[in-house]
Amino acid sequence: MANIVPERRTHGKERALDFRLATRADVPSILQLLADDDISRERGFGVVPEEVDAAIWAAYEAIDADPNNELIVAEDGGEVVATCQLTFTPGLSRGGGWRMTIEAVRVRSDRRGSGVGGELMAYVLGRGRERGCRLAQLTTDKRRADAHRFYERLGFVSSHEGMKKAL
Repeated sequence: MANIVPERRTHGKERALDFRLATRADVPSILQLLADDDISRERGFGVVPEEVDAAIWAAYEAIDADPNNELIVAEDGGEVVATCQLTFTPGLSRGGGWRMTIEAVRVRSDRRGSGVGGELMAYVLGRGRERGCRLAQLTTDKRRADAHRFYERLGFVSSHEGMKKAL
């Protein structure tokens, strides 16, 4: 598990958001966030089972054990309101620089548009800098026009065409 200190950021004039590594107890809340999305539902992942299956637990354990992966949650008043996964990758390109890939970014639907996503991204970009990354990268579904505008406002540039293949 990565050695990071939980961080509190003031969100607006209300309460503070707490950012930390997810624990096993957070997994059901994270699954709810991942399912609370039209595209996830379209892909067949819009229902969270009452019992978390072994494959999900194995994935969580692998993420938690890998020092180059961090599963992040944002809490507000003890409730998980956002999540993402960070993967830190060394590479020979860019002068041997590390890059941070940001995946599975989700903000609880009733908190979207309230600044939570911006605070989450500020936190994770700070994590990348702390880890010495030279580049932060992410992919977002082509149908997520609102997400594209959000990331562009944060300074991300649509520079590559991503491709995927189911295995």
